Amino acid sequence: MDTKAFKRALQHSDHYHRKGFGHATEVAGLMQQEYQSGLIQEIRDHDYQLRRGDVTIRLAHAFGFCWGVERAVAMAYETRQHFPQERIWITNEIIHNPSVNQRLREMQIDFIPVHNGQKDFSGVAARDVVILPAFGASVQEMQLLNDKNCTIVDTTCPWVSKVWNTVEKHKKVDYTSIIHGKYNHEETIATSSFAGKYLIVLNLEQAQYVCDYILKGGDRAEFMAKFGRACSTGFDPDRDLERVGIANQTTMLKSETEQIGKLFEHTMLQKYGPVDLNQHFLSFNTICDATQERQDAMLSLVEAPLDLMVVIGGFNSSNTTHLQEIAVERHIPSYHIDSADRIGPGNRVEHKPLGQDLVVQDPWLPAGEITVGITSGASTPDKVVESVIEKIFALKAEATAVPSLLCR
Repeated sequence: MDTKAFKRALQHSDHYHRKGFGHATEVAGLMQQEYQSGLIQEIRDHDYQLRRGDVTIRLAHAFGFCWGVERAVAMAYETRQHFPQERIWITNEIIHNPSVNQRLREMQIDFIPVHNGQKDFSGVAARDVVILPAFGASVQEMQLLNDKNCTIVDTTCPWVSKVWNTVEKHKKVDYTSIIHGKYNHEETIATSSFAGKYLIVLNLEQAQYVCDYILKGGDRAEFMAKFGRACSTGFDPDRDLERVGIANQTTMLKSETEQIGKLFEHTMLQKYGPVDLNQHFLSFNTICDATQERQDAMLSLVEAPLDLMVVIGGFNSSNTTHLQEIAVERHIPSYHIDSADRIGPGNRVEHKPLGQDLVVQDPWLPAGEITVGITSGASTPDKVVESVIEKIFALKAEATAVPSLLCR
């Protein structure tokens, strides 16, 4: 299908909404009450540091809600206010934060159920209101909802839409989109639905494998076994890797996306020469500003002396996971948690090590004076960060009276 024409027609229909509904002031006050934090503002005002007792908190200079996330949540709140009686659905989590998604459930916003890995839209009726989340929805889902005559509220982040425009440009000139991302992530599923031919690479190692195949050829069956779930229907590596363009899932690690882009550019330069490079390689900057700012702030934070690092965000949040990677690469003891409820009772924490399932560390906070680095993913409200910091302060204060609680 002509995805660009479909999207244009949808955006001009009466039942499609990409802006608010005139309740911005009321919603802003409600969100400030529910998600913002006086303590976090205090830490910001003191050069992103705060000391209480034996604990010094060092906060990353950029963390938490980004503009796109805040906009998406605000639009969901406005949608409920504007349609007080209608049934409202959302095609996925609005953002990757459990407390925010739970709040939407409390507002009687239903989430499309998933059965055996597939979304079930059978319960959605004509004139129901359906919210598309911050990381977007596939063109097939949009078409289905349009055919059902639903009212569509599109909260897709403009940075994600920018990537869609990029892969549309690749498709127009018959280039294969090389997408740096996770093939089963909602954003990458949406992005690939707007592409023509595409191949999704998870990391630099996979990109190197593809580039080696471009230069030297290889075992086609092995290639397809490796990327069979991460490429377009009918993909042929011997045919579809002659002209490539670079795109990315906006929450991936900036430095790795840049490395992958340079690797493909160098590969095509090596194979086709400088004169013909532009006939075989396209690159657009699709790295999200907010993702880049949070990663840069994390890189700066881990240069300071830290006893441990706490990274706060949904366990399925890609941008949060990449913040955790930065701490792990520098061998800083680090704990990825999604809420303050993961801390306690006592000096224990339930956390998610990189690439592993949840584990319990008991004890986790060292005795004596400690400096704790704190950051959070782009979907994490300041209130959640405040709750984590207050629990750390309380645990250390309690340990002053009961020293055996802490590591020695």
